[in-house]
Amino acid sequence: MKSVNKVAIIGTGVIGASWAAFYLSQGFQVSAFDPAPDAEHNLSNRVQIYLRDLFELEEHKLDDLQTYITDLLNNLSFYGHIADAVKDADFIQENGPERIDLKKHLYAQLTQNCPRDTIIASSSSGLKISDIQQDCVYPERIVLGHPFNPPHLLPLVEIIGGEKTQARYIQDAFEFYRSLGKKPILIQKEVKGHVANRLQSAIWREAFYLVSEGVCSAEDIDTAITNGPGLRWAIFGPYLNMQLANQQGFKAAMHHLGEPMSEWWADMKPYALTEEKIDMLDNETQQFIHKLGDRNLQETRNQALLKTLKMRAELDLP
Repeated sequence: MKSVNKVAIIGTGVIGASWAAFYLSQGFQVSAFDPAPDAEHNLSNRVQIYLRDLFELEEHKLDDLQTYITDLLNNLSFYGHIADAVKDADFIQENGPERIDLKKHLYAQLTQNCPRDTIIASSSSGLKISDIQQDCVYPERIVLGHPFNPPHLLPLVEIIGGEKTQARYIQDAFEFYRSLGKKPILIQKEVKGHVANRLQSAIWREAFYLVSEGVCSAEDIDTAITNGPGLRWAIFGPYLNMQLANQQGFKAAMHHLGEPMSEWWADMKPYALTEEKIDMLDNETQQFIHKLGDRNLQETRNQALLKTLKMRAELDLP
């Protein structure tokens, strides 16, 4: 892979700004583009907030916080035209709206204006790269580089190419993310939602169903996850946790739990969201939030993530 000095961020909403802060913290020049009104102002504000998290995570000993932020912001440039943002970019992280028609139009612009060998990585939550790259010139360097929110903190990046992507660009993207301390996974087959979002969606589906059916409240669901399996999931994933579910290991645990789990799966009926259900679920959620008072949920989450990431690093968890 060619040397990367400048990373272009296309789309500077929550995900794009988080990526921008991360790349700045890694020492890159960052160019950014977003057509939304006030995008430049909003990007600067968000990046400064996210850099505070990274300052704490990296435990800088010599710099003071404001010097750290000011120095890194000097490496951030915002452009009013997409061509200017990508014309000399060595790597592009795209974070546009999750609509295939907009993605196709966006990638047609990107591929016409950036260097031919520059990798374009999409942060798309569920669209297939094969669909995105249909109308592009030089589509062989387009890959998925899907993070988990917030990407300036969470290490996961899901990587896969499309039908027209060359294998070397997939591997280059994998090595690039890994060199920055990310935890990339190579997906072997294109599926809607990729991997982590499909797993997350399965949990959400059942969480919404249980509340809709009056089994428990939204608060009960969150309490059950954060004080039960969620704590274990922050340490090991489903497979290693199943290994620990029985003293004889994974296979014994599956023989013990397989039949009951099959019965539970059979009981999970199809569930479709309607406006009425969404309103009811939102009402449940707002009641829960009201009980929490004036706590800043995003700040609380990010502070907890920082402590969790440090714990995982200390224990060298997989």
